[in-house]
Amino acid sequence: MGSTWRRRALPLALVLLAAAGCDGAPDARPEPTASPATPVARVCAEPRTGPATAPAGAVTVDPAVTGDLAAKTRNSPPNTTFWLRPGRHTLAPDRYAQVVPKNGNSYLGAPGAVLDGRRTNQYAFGGTARDVTVRHLTVQGFAAPHDEGVVNHDSADGWVIEHSTIQNNSGAGLMAGARQQVRANCLRDNGQYGMNAYKAGGRISGLVVEGNEITGNNTGDWERRRPGCGCTGGVKFWAVDGADVRGNWVHDNRGTGLWADTNNNDFRIERNVIEANDGAALIYETSYNAVIRDNTIRRNNWVEGRKYADRGDTFPFATVYLSESGGEPRVRARTDRIEIHHNLLENNWSGITLWENADRFCNSPANTSSGDCTLLVEDTDRCARPGIATAPLYADCRWRTQRVDIHDNRFVLDKSVVDCAVKCDRMAVLANYGTYPDWSPYQGERVAEAITHGQHNRWHDNVYVGPWKFVAHDPSRVLDPGQWQAAPYRQDEGSTFRARDGG
Repeated sequence: MGSTWRRRALPLALVLLAAAGCDGAPDARPEPTASPATPVARVCAEPRTGPATAPAGAVTVDPAVTGDLAAKTRNSPPNTTFWLRPGRHTLAPDRYAQVVPKNGNSYLGAPGAVLDGRRTNQYAFGGTARDVTVRHLTVQGFAAPHDEGVVNHDSADGWVIEHSTIQNNSGAGLMAGARQQVRANCLRDNGQYGMNAYKAGGRISGLVVEGNEITGNNTGDWERRRPGCGCTGGVKFWAVDGADVRGNWVHDNRGTGLWADTNNNDFRIERNVIEANDGAALIYETSYNAVIRDNTIRRNNWVEGRKYADRGDTFPFATVYLSESGGEPRVRARTDRIEIHHNLLENNWSGITLWENADRFCNSPANTSSGDCTLLVEDTDRCARPGIATAPLYADCRWRTQRVDIHDNRFVLDKSVVDCAVKCDRMAVLANYGTYPDWSPYQGERVAEAITHGQHNRWHDNVYVGPWKFVAHDPSRVLDPGQWQAAPYRQDEGSTFRARDGG
């Protein structure tokens, strides 16, 4: 995992106010056009029900017979459709009892169909079958171990999970495989994650997460139980190459809303409502190439941001946090940058932080990503002295926060809403002073200078409402808007600022 570092809100009616460059200048630049109010995916309160009668050719599953679903799956050929009658379906009373689908199987729940693990079974659906469908089914009460999941436990490819409620399980509600589609589900109150997009021994590609409500996850409070684990939140993505995350309502999770960690690439995160999560709305960490646009992001990070501020930490813990992540043209994707645009960020604990840990690189003991290396170096052992000190390894052995383009966003902060006096009002681009290990070629201010001045990170054409401050180079350099726009930083060209609270 990477760096470590509310409450329910009402739907947004997005209203854009007329802009003023310095509160009423007659020649002020007009505010950028924001997207209309983002629809909220209220899936948990308004679930779509399944078929009330068995589809033609489907195998009917009886809730009165313990283990009927697993047995009929074993005894039926691939590409069979199973219709679960209304009622509470259970598996055999063994921790490893589970449904093991065959290629192309479909599982459809009638209205009121529930598959219940009774806190006894660890997994609901497992195995390696491809192209399995689960629709209109409530899956609850399974006791998956830490870092494991209940639905698609073995991260098989091509699964479609739609219009289902996956709730009150331990571990993750579901895992993910390549080409998986997760649409219009309620992923609620699971012990660790709503979804853990991780595939042992391989990368996930072509992942779609669309129109889901992802809420209340990490009931086990794992960051408290394992400090620094980075193992909690609404959804965690690991080594996913190509993901569309759109139209979801991600709210009230204990921890981060969406977290992409370690060699993810080619993400489009768009038209989501991300609100009232205890931690950051979005963390994009040691990863590449993404478009983050048209999202409504509000009231996040109040719990975790306040916790660090109250103990005197000066790091700008933000609601959108890019950690050692940037655009890389050599890694194939639909973009060669990280572009953050046309989002509304309203009354979060701070805004966007671009961070690069000078001591974190391939082969460094400070690399918390479990020995992983960048996507630019296949042989991790090459990242050692003396070669790491010269091109190309000097650049390629570290994840770099570079080519980040932040524009046409609206940042609103009313400190009376957030209930804070200091440290909740910051944008930042910074690094630490490199010290470790003793053979590191990145010691001193090299990385701080690079991320601030040399890696093409740029804010421009944004609108700021409220008392925003800016941190550049290192935590000690706190700037006002004029200093942020002036040399040597020259950020936020074409942006407008209204310094008073509110919006």
